Amino acid sequence: MASGRKAVVLLSGGLDSATVLAIAIHEGYQAHALSFRYGQRHVVELAAARRVAEKLGATGHQVVDIDLRAFGGSALTDDAIAVPHGALGADPGIPVTYVPARNTIFLSFALAWAEVLGASDVFLGVSAVDYSGYPDCRPEYIAAYETMANLATKAAVEGRQRLTIHTPLIRLSKAQTIARGLELGVDYGLTHSCYEPDGTRPCGTCDSCLLRARGFAELGLTDPAAV
Repeated sequence: MASGRKAVVLLSGGLDSATVLAIAIHEGYQAHALSFRYGQRHVVELAAARRVAEKLGATGHQVVDIDLRAFGGSALTDDAIAVPHGALGADPGIPVTYVPARNTIFLSFALAWAEVLGASDVFLGVSAVDYSGYPDCRPEYIAAYETMANLATKAAVEGRQRLTIHTPLIRLSKAQTIARGLELGVDYGLTHSCYEPDGTRPCGTCDSCLLRARGFAELGLTDPAAV
């Protein structure tokens, strides 16, 4: 247990980040949740992030505004690019839902907040097993970012911070992630993962919805957020 230690937890409001927040709190961290309003078409996920942070008992929750729509280049931030539906795994390349440099940007904000908080731990809900092929979800990316982060801050240079990026889901399938979260009491009915919801209702056919549905199905369960 790391009782009383502070950590920054990136919290989108989705299934994976909710699980990671539960893990951080279970491990004894004072979890400071960090979410972003970045111009995503599924901004409804931020309401889910607030619900999850409150329910799980995050120490704090910050929502930061940045505008990645200024660059576009992704179906999540550019209305001219359509979100794919019903085609999970059909394209062997990196899908159009990849947001350029998103995890690098998010981790940079987390690094800044961690330095201010006096925290040496950041939690991130990436998976290299059940994911859509995003390059910034790979273990080698996380390792490289951690190396860079420990060269980048005043706290690190002065020996007051040795940053560790925790990715407890990186080797887990979606079903394994869900099972772990259920063990920790995560209410997945509070979460939101859909890339193109109808109001607050998930579409059920985008890559994120399909990955999520497959995870619950493998456990013989129904997704509580989809009923």
